[in-house]
Amino acid sequence: MRQVPIDEVKNNLSGYLQVAEKESVIITRDGQPVGILIGLEDAEDLWEELLVRSPGFEAEIAQARQSLKQGKGISIEELRAKYTD
Repeated sequence: MRQVPIDEVKNNLSGYLQVAEKESVIITRDGQPVGILIGLEDAEDLWEELLVRSPGFEAEIAQARQSLKQGKGISIEELRAKYTD
């Protein structure tokens, strides 16, 4: 993980996006973290990142586990469509 001042990131965003493909880049302002760049190795990574950051994701997981115990379920395609459309 690398920490970089926001001005450096603004001046070389392309370069830091390349760095972020291999390691997270913490963006700082006045020495304090204010953001993070997370690189995506392929397009599939995007929907996973969005899903994990969704506010209702944990509740969806709990509900899915209960449904699976009852013999019900949802396909990965249905889950992807719900969070990416």
